[in-house]
Amino acid sequence: MDTPAPAKPRPAATILLLRDGAAGLEVLMVARAREVDFASGALVFPGGRVEAADSALAPEGDPLGHYRIAAIREAWEECGLLLARPPAPPPAEGPFAAHLAGLGLRPHHEALTPFAHWVTPVHSPKRFDTHFFVAPAPEDQVAVHDGHEMVEAVWMRPGQVLEEAEAGRRTLVFPTRLNLGRLARHRSMEEAIKTARATPIVTVMPEPVPDGEGNVMLRIPEAAGYGGSLFPAKDRPASGGRWPGQKG
Repeated sequence: MDTPAPAKPRPAATILLLRDGAAGLEVLMVARAREVDFASGALVFPGGRVEAADSALAPEGDPLGHYRIAAIREAWEECGLLLARPPAPPPAEGPFAAHLAGLGLRPHHEALTPFAHWVTPVHSPKRFDTHFFVAPAPEDQVAVHDGHEMVEAVWMRPGQVLEEAEAGRRTLVFPTRLNLGRLARHRSMEEAIKTARATPIVTVMPEPVPDGEGNVMLRIPEAAGYGGSLFPAKDRPASGGRWPGQKG
């Protein structure tokens, strides 16, 4: 029997919106509805697939331009936060472009700093090629969930999210958990963004590795900056969208 060809990764973008809270750095997290087909019930960063219309709003000469636009659009769709500034963009199709044109604004793509690049493993049936960005949250806007794909929008300290997941009160998928760990090293938004600007991006595609005790670990490049190369695969979503080796 012929081995089927690996699924082609779909371009996707995720945004880590940051602010300084009373107790330190906070990041916006959104809870996915249990009815969606990927990471159902999990706490995630706003994000989703890159759409064809995103390219029309992307700046010329930026190889990550369409990813940046997708991240900005997803933040607006999922939690109502709009990273935009004058002047209006060139004419483009789609509800996001129409909304921007009505406000006389264009996506503030310069506000996004690359933070990470993850690709779903080759043997997964559903794969994503995802660029993560960090950005300051708009100061004069309030985050809300869309009530459809997302059922909660909450500001939390990165370490707090990890503590709640460890206690079983939250579900995290593997990339979210590791990126929260990186973010938790920083005390302020300025520090987190400054570090991201100075840190080279190393692509991460986790490789499952049996630990000899019936469990599976995930290996990633140590150069990616997550403080190691082998991590337990845990905190899977309630159904669907699993990373290899994740168990309940």
